[in-house]
Amino acid sequence: MTADDMSAAESRLRRRARQYLDAGLTDAAQITLEALLERVPDDAPARMELANVLLGRGQLQASTRQLLQIARLPAGNVPLLVQTIRRLYFHGEIVATRSCLDRLERAPDPPAPLLAEQAQLRWMLGEIPAAMALMERASAAGVETPDACYLHAMLSQFTGNIAQARGMLETCLRRWPDFGDAAVALANVRRQTPEANDLGLLRERLRRMPQDSNAAEILASRAGFESALFKELDDLGCPDEAWQALARSNAIMHALHPYDAAGETAVTDAIIHASEALAAKPARPAPPPGDATPIFIVGLPRSGTTLLDRMLSSHSQVVSAGEINDFRRQLRWMTDVPPSGVQGMLTAQRRSVDIDFAELGARYLQQTQWRAQGRRFYIDKLPINVRMVHLISRALPHAPILHMVREPMGVCFSNFKAMLGPASAYSYDVQTLAHYHGQYVRLTNHWHTRMPGAMLDVPYASLVSEPAATLRRVLEHCGLAVEEDCLHPERNMAPVATPSSAQVREPIHQRTLGEWQRYAGPLEPLRLALERAPRQIHGLA
Repeated sequence: MTADDMSAAESRLRRRARQYLDAGLTDAAQITLEALLERVPDDAPARMELANVLLGRGQLQASTRQLLQIARLPAGNVPLLVQTIRRLYFHGEIVATRSCLDRLERAPDPPAPLLAEQAQLRWMLGEIPAAMALMERASAAGVETPDACYLHAMLSQFTGNIAQARGMLETCLRRWPDFGDAAVALANVRRQTPEANDLGLLRERLRRMPQDSNAAEILASRAGFESALFKELDDLGCPDEAWQALARSNAIMHALHPYDAAGETAVTDAIIHASEALAAKPARPAPPPGDATPIFIVGLPRSGTTLLDRMLSSHSQVVSAGEINDFRRQLRWMTDVPPSGVQGMLTAQRRSVDIDFAELGARYLQQTQWRAQGRRFYIDKLPINVRMVHLISRALPHAPILHMVREPMGVCFSNFKAMLGPASAYSYDVQTLAHYHGQYVRLTNHWHTRMPGAMLDVPYASLVSEPAATLRRVLEHCGLAVEEDCLHPERNMAPVATPSSAQVREPIHQRTLGEWQRYAGPLEPLRLALERAPRQIHGLA
């Protein structure tokens, strides 16, 4: 066959694959793409199409293998390389993600939008100083988008430059006055005072917004500005007005992002069932410990996990990796389940009973050891890993698990007021909050009853009122000596990328204990709902 004949045959396969894809005939598309790649193994766009088809058919592992092959090809197509980096990241291939990103950053004279893209990718990886350096270059090169401006402001806040963050957020709102996320961030970047606040700006912007629009974008923007207004009024000691703003904000978010109570209950049931099935099986050999040991901090959002992270990572032998999704992504890979909401979690839990836990642990360590930066320990602070205690204990039995526990009204109110985004649909209504908290209690009670000692409870109230004694117990559990710096998280200069990043740069304080009582009247339905929900049997001081 001549070269022209081969080229014509490859062109026919490409056209046929596109026709099948456009028609939704994924079986035929997969066969055609595989035939094409037998002829042209280095056709990166065709491999990406095949990776997409495989993922759509529920074959995460096979899709990931295609992405890893693309990552080894010459990086001539920059948009395709960016797509590959993002896909590798969400598939849990963090080492390959970083390698590809290193290659991308060696490209000469990158334009401003590509620099901003690289900054976001580094931010996703938790490499905040590198992201900040790239964002500074993008800004100097003239990037002008709301997302880039907002990312620059957030990176400034996370690295402790509060004045710069505030200035950039003000710029965002001048340029894009309906930018609700920027309004929320502006309110949260500092504590408001009668002399320095943004009430006028927020009220004027809310007044100018369409009052009767049902467009989701406008409603989400309004919710953000109302949330910011609550924060500022709360700081200023105006609880009645503050509550009205919070109620308006959360009503919008609750309507935009309905809570799936049945799905959350089903997930809790599935986790408990999987843990019971695992308990009946003998434990297999664990993977060899890596050069550094992960420490997991779990619990509910807003339970004090960031404060504990900052205190622990002030130790000379500990570094924080931040809120990373690596364990959950490796579980998906091991169970061959693409991200697919409740149904994906149910399938992953069902299949988890039969996986090789030594391989799960080894894969997790392979993808995360770089985060230790030469220290003996690194912190994986993802609160929702409280759902993974049975799996972490099997896959990484040498890894300490610390469970932050906060009084129910305190933690629920802190979630209710925080504007945590679309992923936290439970947090915008008092009844859904009580239900979600009840599922968390069911699960943690189960861990304590059926897996005693699997995790160490750390009461938030004890951590802020008796920090020395509480931290001594935590350090002993982790096999670490006491160090004075751990009691001074405000001296910790490492970046911190959470909604409470401004607050945790302060000395340890008790201001948030009982803060919900300022709103005891309107929160009475929450208190009654929590009384009807399951009660915690361990952990509260």
